[in-house]
Parts: sequence; structure tokens; C-alpha cells
Amino acid sequence: MIKVKGLYHSYSNDQNYAVKNVSFDIAKGEIFGFLGPSGAGKSTTQGVLAGLLQLQKGQVQVAGYDMNHIQRKMFNKIGMSFEQSNVYSKMTAKENLEFYRKLFDVPTQEPAKLLKMVGLDNKENVKAGEFSKGMKHRLTFARSMINNPELWFLDEPTTGLDPAIASEIKNIIRELNEKGVTIFLTTHNMHIADELCDRVGFIVDGELVLIDSPKNLKLQYGEKLVDVEYIKEDKTVKQSFSTVDYNDRVLLQEVIGNYPIQTMHTKEATLEEIFIKVTGRELV
Repeated sequence: MIKVKGLYHSYSNDQNYAVKNVSFDIAKGEIFGFLGPSGAGKSTTQGVLAGLLQLQKGQVQVAGYDMNHIQRKMFNKIGMSFEQSNVYSKMTAKENLEFYRKLFDVPTQEPAKLLKMVGLDNKENVKAGEFSKGMKHRLTFARSMINNPELWFLDEPTTGLDPAIASEIKNIIRELNEKGVTIFLTTHNMHIADELCDRVGFIVDGELVLIDSPKNLKLQYGEKLVDVEYIKEDKTVKQSFSTVDYNDRVLLQEVIGNYPIQTMHTKEATLEEIFIKVTGRELV
């Protein structure tokens, strides 16, 4: 669905590249997470893929189209939800979606259905200018689905949303993906990437440093530990044991054999911990 080879982009048209020699492929039906701190090159790459920025150097194909020769009909296949909402403040929620659906040459979804999906069904006749930041974000998210996209660009889809609404947004993402929609998820939120993505790419200072599945990254870079709580001399003891160190494994067997176990669970590294370990950078 997406093929990128040797992508470079400079905002000053010189050697000061915001994105440098980035290459990756995304298969149809995949959720691909593009992860990195602010200023890493995430939005620049997404802008080129979505046709918002001109391709300067490299080879890029999106939904079967060469981005050196962008065709209008390509936009019938893609949807995009921006981190910064760009809705029309003087139009109602329903009017925003009605206006946007007229831009496409393919069947579109009913605005009422989309507004209900994101919890705005009781706000359809309220002007977007009166919406909170989170409500505008939901309206932008709803708008990105109106043309039934085959390829869906999501930029920080749960930013500024309360946990309940964020959970609903993630459910919608899963549902559309199960129907075959390919998703390019740009975020610095490692939790949502871990929950949703088939593979993730780490980008830092414009360079893509690693691509793999969250599971493989945890197996490769995460510490293999078991956290145990047990009773010893009428006191609760908390202790961590390595599952690969021989001495720790012997001690763990002794604890299990000699003391009442309260809790025991494996400890898995988070994607954020792995990102810092691999790149040496914080997600800020």
C-alpha cells in the first residue's frame, strides 16, 4: 500500500534535511506506527505520503500512485486526521462533514452516522467554533472517514481526549483495520502504538533507525524478569528475578519451593523504554 525508498525532504531546499534517506514498505491491511519525539520528521514524512508536501528526492508510491505525479483520484482512497484540528468554525459539525463529502468522487458516509460514532451526535447543529479542543479533534477524526478510505493517515488520534473517548477511538481504528483499511499512525504515544500496531518504525533527527513488531522489540531489547511477592517470616517480600541468569533462576525456584507466593508475573519492557534504549533519546 505504501512504498518509500530513499526519501529526503528539506524545507530550506538545501542539505539541511528534515527527513534523510528514509525507506520502508507498508502492506495492505497493516497498522504501521511511525514513532518519534517532536521534530523527528514524523509529520514531514506523513505530509509527503499524503500529498501535502512535494516529493523532492526519493521514490514514493502511495495506494498504487507515484507521488512524483500526483493524481486527484488518489485522494478518493485516503483519509487523514490531523493532530491540529482544521475544521470550519462558522459551520456546524454536520455542515463541516456535508461540505467535505462533496470533495470526493466516490460514495461517502452519512455525517449523522460518523458523528454518532465519535460521540458528537447531540452536537451536529452546534457550530464547530463553540467546540472544545477535544470535540474539534473528534470532528476531524470523523471527517477523515467520510470517503471510506483504503489508506488512513492518523496523526496523534487520541491527543487531548479523555480515557473513555480515547478508548472508543481505538475501537473504531481496530474495526476499520479488520475491514482491510491500511493505517499509518504517527505518534509519540508509545502506549497506543503498542496496543494497535503490527509494526513500528523509530525515527530520530529525520532518520529511520529501526522497524519491527512491538513483540519482537520487547523480546530483543527488553529485560526478561519475573516480579514475585511472597511471605517470609510473616512479612511480604517483593523481589525481581532474571529468567536468563542462572543464579536468579535457582533463587526463584528456592522461593517458589519454600515460601507462600502472593503474586508473580513477568515484567515486560515498554516501547518507550526500548525507544530510549535504542535511540538514546526521550520522547519529548
